[in-house]
Amino acid sequence: MAGSDTLKRAAHAVGAHRISTRPFAGHVQVERDGGVLAASDRALALEETGLPTRYYLPREDVRTDLLTPSETTSHCPFKGDATYFSAPGAPDAFWVYEDPSEADALPIARLLAPWPGRVDVTVDGEVGPGGRFP
Repeated sequence: MAGSDTLKRAAHAVGAHRISTRPFAGHVQVERDGGVLAASDRALALEETGLPTRYYLPREDVRTDLLTPSETTSHCPFKGDATYFSAPGAPDAFWVYEDPSEADALPIARLLAPWPGRVDVTVDGEVGPGGRFP
């Protein structure tokens, strides 16, 4: 993984990879089997080169009482180490970077991001196929 991190950091350094965040003015709702897991008008949108927009939600807007910590972890050289939470019927439904490693990712610290496809993510009333937002 160290070699991969080095290449990704180099890409970031020359501007080939970017992360940016912005407050999202719309509404994000997360559901599984018709049950609402989260609803937020305070989401933070994260744009990352080569990936669809991801929406990070304040914990207060997520039904954390329905989530259980997962043993799954992952590492992103641009954001750091993530941990996951499962929802009923949806393993690893949300991820979180508790303490992002890079300055560009600091705004998403401790916010939960739903995993489209494992849960249905609706953005301003639109949901794409397989629960993926448009």
